[in-house]
Amino acid sequence: MTCSAADQQGRRTGSRRRAVGMDRRAKIYVAGHTGMVGSAIVRRLRADGHENLLLATRAELDLTDQRAVREFVSAERPRYVVDSAARVGGIQANMGHPAEFLYENLQIQNNLIWSAKDAGVETFLFLGSSCIYPRACPQPMREEYLMEGKPEPTNEAYAYAKIAGMKLCEYIHAEFGMNFISCMPSNIYGENDNFDPETSHVIPSLLRRIHQAKAAGHSEVVIWGTGSSRREFLYVDDLADAVVWLLDTYTHQQFLNVGTGEDIGIRELAERMCEVVGYEGNLRFDSTKPEGMPRKLLDVTRLHETGWRHRVGLGEGLRRTYDWYLDQYAGSTADPEPFVAVAAR
Repeated sequence: MTCSAADQQGRRTGSRRRAVGMDRRAKIYVAGHTGMVGSAIVRRLRADGHENLLLATRAELDLTDQRAVREFVSAERPRYVVDSAARVGGIQANMGHPAEFLYENLQIQNNLIWSAKDAGVETFLFLGSSCIYPRACPQPMREEYLMEGKPEPTNEAYAYAKIAGMKLCEYIHAEFGMNFISCMPSNIYGENDNFDPETSHVIPSLLRRIHQAKAAGHSEVVIWGTGSSRREFLYVDDLADAVVWLLDTYTHQQFLNVGTGEDIGIRELAERMCEVVGYEGNLRFDSTKPEGMPRKLLDVTRLHETGWRHRVGLGEGLRRTYDWYLDQYAGSTADPEPFVAVAAR
């Protein structure tokens, strides 16, 4: 299979200066290290020679417990903290559990941010999400467009929580002069993604259902919406690389968008996934179902000005993700029962 122009562009723009400012002996706490993003950040840090990593599972530290988080951060005194911990999910999960999404995410991020402030953490990096931009946001979405309109209703609770976390970091930066920074990633996918049928995002959801349709000989896969909505996708290892880059170099109050600056229609995305999986059945789009924001494309001009650009194009990223899924789940009892309706977030 030949590489697309976007894939070739991703490779061409991959070379860049690497910063060397972070002390490799410094203690770094990665909250949410077992998730897709957190685990990729840990891989990236270790690849750069950072071994003094502070990691705690949910069983070891309940991030919604204010006292536990405060005692943990105060005792460990990390120099850097990356907050990649959050309750996340697709349209179904967000619409079905808005109270839990708002409450749990506010608890997690408030506990981490304020405990890190009190402990004198040198750099705190908070990860937001492009889904918190206004539904009617001009495209591509520039950082200054945040809060210039109402968020997409299907992920409103999650959006309000993430906005609060980013603003808290901005205010700490301004009031206390501490390097509490935020970045706003586009849709993330890749190794260690969530393939659960009830809570997964569009790429793992589509890959899994198309794979199962092929394996079972089904002639059709149903996808929520019209297929006309457009999304930008960033491979998780690229996000991890950007996170380390920002930890190394970024000291400004203004949050930064992190993405590729390229988007794709959901219909075209599904067709490309069929090619990756080798599925020759039909795709049926159910226009009676919600499909989220019409378009989500980030303006990454400010990020590019720092010297960082993505390296993994969408075609390569989809192949890597499908290969990982096959290694981990396909044909195993861990792979849940088929569920063919897919929603984009």
